[in-house]
Amino acid sequence: MKRFIVSIAMVVLTCTGASAESSVWKVQKDNSIIYLGGTCHILREADFPLPPEYDKAYQASKVVVFETDLDKLQDPTLQQKLLIQAMYADGSTVEKHLSAKAYGELSAYCASNGIPLEAFKQFKPSMLMVTLTVMEFMKLGVTQQGVDQFFHGLATRDGKRVEGLETAEEQINYIVSMADGNEDDFVTYSINELNTIKQQFEIMADAWRKGNTEKLNALMTTELKTRQPKLYKKLITDRNRNWLPLIDAYQKTPRTEFILVGAAHLVGPDGILEALKAKGYKVDKL
Repeated sequence: MKRFIVSIAMVVLTCTGASAESSVWKVQKDNSIIYLGGTCHILREADFPLPPEYDKAYQASKVVVFETDLDKLQDPTLQQKLLIQAMYADGSTVEKHLSAKAYGELSAYCASNGIPLEAFKQFKPSMLMVTLTVMEFMKLGVTQQGVDQFFHGLATRDGKRVEGLETAEEQINYIVSMADGNEDDFVTYSINELNTIKQQFEIMADAWRKGNTEKLNALMTTELKTRQPKLYKKLITDRNRNWLPLIDAYQKTPRTEFILVGAAHLVGPDGILEALKAKGYKVDKL
């Protein structure tokens, strides 16, 4: 469950359907090839097998690069650190850190869904809303096995080199600090998302599987940028900016890498695909 919480705290899509295209791109420059794959951090059993383009990129690559060190995320010591940071150290509860309006919305949501808010009141808003999101996704039948975990398992089995774009500690910091200084708006935004998650589920899933970048951008990045600009900057643009030099460095190696990151990081005007095009890369969807 702890690993599941870590995974879906990032921008998440879940997947269904089939198509002739997918969210995998071949990136070329100076005779060097990198593959970029947009991931769903969580999936349902029915979502497998993945689109064949993912396997094609995997088979062509010597190194598989993820957002972070997935092995370390499973370290009990690190998971305990996450939980400690996600709770109020002074013993206070979330009610004291929210306005009456925001807390009322949170209480009403929990009451209407049979969730005992009292059991989670020591969590900061970021972890509390992530936990509620976990519960909603579990209702939809998702599991801990997403694109990232699937290919991490394959790479480990096949003896391929595995690397990460950021440390596990950095990911933990993103999770626990998502709502800092913006607690009320974060809770209200998250509850609105939870109330429509079932309706949006299939739409986002279909867009991911087809590699429909325009729809992914509209559903994931544009809405987040408009409604939560600080969160968008923290989770998307800042991290994209940090990752680009690392991705650029992979282009200079003699190996072929398959880089797997959340699909929302790839699309839109602030996405990695556009940034690479601006740097002179040739980008083609598989």
